[in-house]
Amino acid sequence: MPFLDYLVIAVYLGLMVGVGLYVQRKASAGIEGFFLGNRKIPWWALGASGMASNLDVSGTMIIAALVYAIGVQGFYIEIRGGVVLVMAFLMVFMGKWNRRSQVMTVAEWMTFRFGEGPQGKAARLLSATANLVFTVGAITYFAQGLGIFVGTLLGIPPAVATYAMIALATVYTVASGLYGVVYTDVFQGVLIFFVVIYVCAYTFTGYSLPDAFDVSVPLGAGAFETVRTSLAQWADWRPSWTLDLPGEYAQYNLFGVAVMFYMLKVMIEGFSGSGGYMIQRFFASSSDREAGLLSLFWITLLAFRWPFVISIAILGIVYGVENGAIANPEEVLPIVIMEYMPVGIRGLLIAGLIAAAMSTFDSTVNSGAAYWVKDIYQYLIKPEADEKTLVWQGRAASILLVLIGVAFTFAFDSLNDVWGWLTMGLGAGIMIPQLVRWYWWRFNGYGYAGGTFAGMVLAIVVRLFFDLDEISTFIAIAAGTFFATIVCTLVTQPTDDATLTRFYEITKPFGFWGHIASAMPTPAATAIRSETRQDLISLAVAVPWQLCLFLTPMVFMTKQWPLFWPLFASLGILTVLLYVVWFRRLKS
Repeated sequence: MPFLDYLVIAVYLGLMVGVGLYVQRKASAGIEGFFLGNRKIPWWALGASGMASNLDVSGTMIIAALVYAIGVQGFYIEIRGGVVLVMAFLMVFMGKWNRRSQVMTVAEWMTFRFGEGPQGKAARLLSATANLVFTVGAITYFAQGLGIFVGTLLGIPPAVATYAMIALATVYTVASGLYGVVYTDVFQGVLIFFVVIYVCAYTFTGYSLPDAFDVSVPLGAGAFETVRTSLAQWADWRPSWTLDLPGEYAQYNLFGVAVMFYMLKVMIEGFSGSGGYMIQRFFASSSDREAGLLSLFWITLLAFRWPFVISIAILGIVYGVENGAIANPEEVLPIVIMEYMPVGIRGLLIAGLIAAAMSTFDSTVNSGAAYWVKDIYQYLIKPEADEKTLVWQGRAASILLVLIGVAFTFAFDSLNDVWGWLTMGLGAGIMIPQLVRWYWWRFNGYGYAGGTFAGMVLAIVVRLFFDLDEISTFIAIAAGTFFATIVCTLVTQPTDDATLTRFYEITKPFGFWGHIASAMPTPAATAIRSETRQDLISLAVAVPWQLCLFLTPMVFMTKQWPLFWPLFASLGILTVLLYVVWFRRLKS
């Protein structure tokens, strides 16, 4: 690249590290500051940080590949995780449920739900272990994508690019904790926003697709096949029941079944409450209202990802019309940047995407280190440790997680391979116990610990010894985990009523809580039922609203107006409904 592009990238990286180091002092006082920002970070900063953390370069490369190869309908495949539809659940009720616990990690939450006795300790230890394993997998995923992206663009080996970028991100993450993560994310978010607007405007005003064109799909083992498609088919947002794709993407040919399955998976994930860096933002929020506002801001900002992705796909197709279809869909993003972005803007775009990758990485590392410090070191090894020691443990854990995650990059063949195992394999093993804990009073800590352990083992066994597609992997692991969860619960003693009553009165969940609710005063029980009813109505609006919010600008970029206007009208109606049933009822 020209010198100016390298200069832009270098200046950006220097500023990002500088911002992180500037807030280092705030994070050093104790682990409340290091991992939660003392719960004093404003909602808009938490929301902007969440958006930047979701906009990772690995995910962007995968989504751009799917949209390039399949069209707008590639959006529906990313309901499995890339659409982040779990945010609708967090916005309506899951965010406030988690915030009310006033804990630091999902693992610490287990003692709030199951008590401080043996079953609470068992659940907390297994939760911390599972989340640490998931953190290592997520770091592997982000490191691999970052290496491919930066290495391709800068002309250096991917491993060298990975080590260099991760070293920089680790510096400010280790030094400044959540303060550094959030405020570097805000800085990165501003940069990302302007880059997205530029690319969308550049594509919309400068290029249109022909009526028919070629794309490419992977066949496996490094082979690819060119596929002919039409603009009308490629731009159609209405999900087909079946597709006719060869190779690796043939797993999506029963498209209707796959989409319904991904929606089921998201419903389970949404009702279970998520985890990692996403839920950390809600633990750090200061009120129920701010938990809702940060979610709304997060979703709105994240909507800009989708017109950006389809812009990249459109430019990739335009390049293919002139030069032959891009063989590997995962290379569409770097090729488009190098071929179509002007000097200076190219450097800014690369810096923005590096910002996105490092933002996801730093959030994952910081939230993962919290499990070691709060739930293993302080809870089990050295309860008397002072705040200074705990902060240094957080820094050491951050470095160790990074090293292990980078080492595991050699265990996966592609980004889609890593992402599929995280979301449909290990994610399934953790998700089922996470779901049951909210809605069934009889579920206890032993059931959570046994189910989580079984889920992790099944995820690893299936990965090592069975060659299953994503849906079969999820069903096998989820079914085995559910069986282990229920059996371990029923053969052990329930959690004591005092612990359950305290949890129910503070959290106010819905579900099978009759045993506890029947003993509550009538006004309190009535208030919980009223809140439940309102939350479920709001959720029925929020989920389709988020889908329309993301799809509408995508279809706008294709210039297919008969497909655009019905979506736009639906978005307007759903926005008004969401205001009426949810936003105006947010409590201060």
